[in-house]
Amino acid sequence: MSQEIRACFQTRFSDFSLDVDLTLPGRGITALFGPSGSGKTTLLRCIAGLQRANGKLNINGETWQHENHFLPVHQRPLAYVFQEASLFPHLSVRGNLEYGLKRVPRSQQRVKLAEAVEWLGLEGMLKRRPGRLSGGERQRVAIARALLTSPGLLLMDEPLSALDHKSRGEIMPYLEQLHDALSIPLLYVTHSPDEVARLADHLVVMEKGRALANGPLTDTLARLDLPIRQDEDASVVLEATVVEIDAQWHLARAEFAGGSLWARDPGKHVGEKLRVRILARDVSLASKHHEDTSILNSLPATVTELANGNHPAVRLVRVEVGKTPLLARLTARSVDALKLMPGKPVWVQVKSVAIID
Repeated sequence: MSQEIRACFQTRFSDFSLDVDLTLPGRGITALFGPSGSGKTTLLRCIAGLQRANGKLNINGETWQHENHFLPVHQRPLAYVFQEASLFPHLSVRGNLEYGLKRVPRSQQRVKLAEAVEWLGLEGMLKRRPGRLSGGERQRVAIARALLTSPGLLLMDEPLSALDHKSRGEIMPYLEQLHDALSIPLLYVTHSPDEVARLADHLVVMEKGRALANGPLTDTLARLDLPIRQDEDASVVLEATVVEIDAQWHLARAEFAGGSLWARDPGKHVGEKLRVRILARDVSLASKHHEDTSILNSLPATVTELANGNHPAVRLVRVEVGKTPLLARLTARSVDALKLMPGKPVWVQVKSVAIID
């Protein structure tokens, strides 16, 4: 069976056009990212069958839509988590979870109740009713209930957008755990760069109903031909492994393809994986290696591309450390002074305290 999602839609709605042709991984988390009105939710609803569009849809070898064939939403083996958790108020948390579980014949149940409870941290609230839960807790229950339907595809439409900052921070570690635990594909709609950085493996950048980019997270974030490069939070995400702990100074050295970086100790052990997010505004470049500096991370790199920023004074520079891309946001004056151009060797400098894990 082909492990991929193939979605091709071309439809003009009353006030909106959707025109996408996408091939996405059949495993992991794909983020549909873009501003409000870019078509993220419309695309998700078309995949779910909640909204009808002309086109084709194939999920891991199963055809859900093609020419005159249209599988209705109740026949599509998927689960959909909305912005608001729609729990049954008269049922306990356990009752809501069991409702999802009972929808699936025992022989087809791929997720056990105990697993969903553990993944979403629901052990202490199984007897409580939804009215006694916080917003973040209700959303965790909604996600667990969706998983207990053993879907072949999980869809999430900005599941954190209705939560306050504290609740978003509380639920994020559980979503990160799902990233490692799930074997089914997850399509995740968001306009949050932080959620993309912490959760996604694959990124689709949407604008005005079209997919401007579609590719692996790190490579797509590092592209200078996309509007996301203008964001203040423009960044690159690296997959790394902890290789050394400096207990005296509470630092950890994380190794990635191309080098290693010192960062604040994230509380992981040597050998454990972590994601490292490096903001373009926290990267500086130098023509020589400097020892007499407070910056711990200095890596040899090569300039590969330059682009204008969102102000005449700003330039964006893409460099490669080994084969790993990084972005730097510099002044045009600095670019000129360093005589930066594609192919020029430089030293990348990143403050340890600026690295986000």
